[in-house]
Amino acid sequence: MMIIVIMLVFLLLALLLIFFLKQLWTRRHLPPGPLALPFVGTFLSVGLWLREDYFTKPAKRYGNIYSLFYGQQLMVVLSGFKAVKEGMTNFPGEFSDRAMSPFLNDLGKGGGIIFSNGNNWKQQRHIGVTSLRKLGLGKKSIEHQIEDVAQTLVGIFRQTKGQPFDPSLSVLNAVSNVICALSFGHQFSEEDEDFQKLVHALKIIFKFFGDSFHAVYDLFPQLMKYLPGPHKKALASLDIILEFAKQEIEKHKESHCLHEPQDFIDYYLLQMEKVGFIVVVLTQSRNDPDTTYSEENLAQCIFDFFGAGTETTFGSLMWALLLLTNHPDIQEKVQKEIEDVFGCSGSISYQDKKKLPYTNAVIHEMQRFKFVLLYGVPRQSTKDVEMRGYHIPKGAFIIPDLRSVLLDPEQWETPEKFNPDHFLDKDGKFIDREEFLPFGMGLRACVGQQLARIETFIFLTSLLRAFSFRLPEGVKVLNEEPVAKMSMHSHPYKLCAIPTQD
Repeated sequence: MMIIVIMLVFLLLALLLIFFLKQLWTRRHLPPGPLALPFVGTFLSVGLWLREDYFTKPAKRYGNIYSLFYGQQLMVVLSGFKAVKEGMTNFPGEFSDRAMSPFLNDLGKGGGIIFSNGNNWKQQRHIGVTSLRKLGLGKKSIEHQIEDVAQTLVGIFRQTKGQPFDPSLSVLNAVSNVICALSFGHQFSEEDEDFQKLVHALKIIFKFFGDSFHAVYDLFPQLMKYLPGPHKKALASLDIILEFAKQEIEKHKESHCLHEPQDFIDYYLLQMEKVGFIVVVLTQSRNDPDTTYSEENLAQCIFDFFGAGTETTFGSLMWALLLLTNHPDIQEKVQKEIEDVFGCSGSISYQDKKKLPYTNAVIHEMQRFKFVLLYGVPRQSTKDVEMRGYHIPKGAFIIPDLRSVLLDPEQWETPEKFNPDHFLDKDGKFIDREEFLPFGMGLRACVGQQLARIETFIFLTSLLRAFSFRLPEGVKVLNEEPVAKMSMHSHPYKLCAIPTQD
C-alpha cells in the first residue's frame, strides 16, 4: 500500500514537472509574468482579492509589459505611460476589440457601445458620439440641464444647515439624474419610486464588480448559472434597468417629437427612421443586414450610459469633496479665484474653465490623484502582435493600466501627492498634459468623456460658490485610503457644508 502511495506521489510530481516545463516552452515568447496554475491561473501569485497595488506591484518585478492568467485566459498588462501609449498608438486596430469575460458577455449580450465589437460597435459608438455632440448645442443643451441638477444638489446640501452629513446618496441621485436628462430628456425627483429602483439596481451591479463572486463567475460560468449568489441579483438588476429604458422608449415613440429631438432616445429613434427610409428607397426592404440600430441596442446603450457615466463621475465627485475638505487651503484658493472672476452671482459655463486655471488644475489633479478605476477596461487583441520583442497572440486580453499612467513617477513630479501644480506652468496658467488619461485613449476612449468633464466642472464650481466644506467637530482628517475594488471609491464619510453667503 505504501509503495502505491509513493508511486502516486512521484507520478503527481512528474506530471507537475511536465506541466511546468511545457508551460515554460509554450509561453517562452510571451511577456514575463508569474507561474500560471491549471484552472486558477496566476491568482495564487498575485492574489484573489483586489487591492490598490494589484497591477502596479507585478510591474515592479516583471517590467512595464507583463502577463497574468485569469484561469486559462491570457491577460497582457501595459503599465506606465510609455507602454500604454505605445500599445494604444501603435496597435489601434489590433487592440480595439472589447475583451468579453463570461459575466460581461451576460451583462452586455454583445449589444450597446461598451460590450460590443465589429460593425455593431462602430454604429452604436457613432450614434452615441453624434448624439452627445448635438445635445451639447442650443438653449436646451445638456449643459443647461446639468446646471439645473447642480442647483438642485446645492438646495439639498443647504438643507443640512451646516451639520455633518453623508453626501453620497444625494450626489449619486444627482449624477444619475444627469444621465436621465441625457437619455430621457427629463429628470426625476428623489422621491420617485421608479427612479429609486433604478439607482438601487445600479448600486447592486457596481457592488458585484468588486465582489469575489465576480471572479468565481468568470472562472466557472456554467456552474454559477445554476448556483445562487449575488450574480443572480446583479443580472436581475440589469433587467430592471433595461425595462426602465424600454418604458421610456415606448413613451418617446408615442410622443412623435423626432422632428425636434431633445435627448438620446429621440436621436436614436430618428436614426432608425432614417435608416429605414433609406433602405426602403434603395432595396424596397427594411431588412438591412448591415444595420444594427434597434430598440434592443438602444436600451443597452442607455444601460451603458448609466453604468459608465454614473459610477465614475459619482466616484470622482465624492473624492473631490473629500480632498477639498482635507485641504482647506486649496479649497479657499479655488473659491477666491471663482469670486475674483465671477463675483457671487451669475452662472458659470464649462467654457469659463479657461478663465479659471487654478480651479481647472485642481479638478484635473483630483481625477489624477484619485483615479476611480483600478485599471482601464480590458480590450482584446484581434490578431497576433509583436511588442517590445514579446509575442501577444490573437485573443489575449489587453489591460491598459491607466492608474499606473496617472501615478507614473517618470511623468509626474510628486505622483503620490495631491498637487494641483502638476497642471500649472510657472506663470500659473493651466497646461494640458499628454499623460492625463483618465478616459483612456485610442478607438475605445470613453464616449462620454466630454459629458463627464462638463458635469464635474459645473457641479464643483456650483457647490464651491455656495459652500465651504469643513470637517465635522472632532474629526482631524477624512480617510484618503480607497476601498479597493474594480472601482476605487472612498470610505464612507461625513462633512459639513457651511453656506458662504451666511
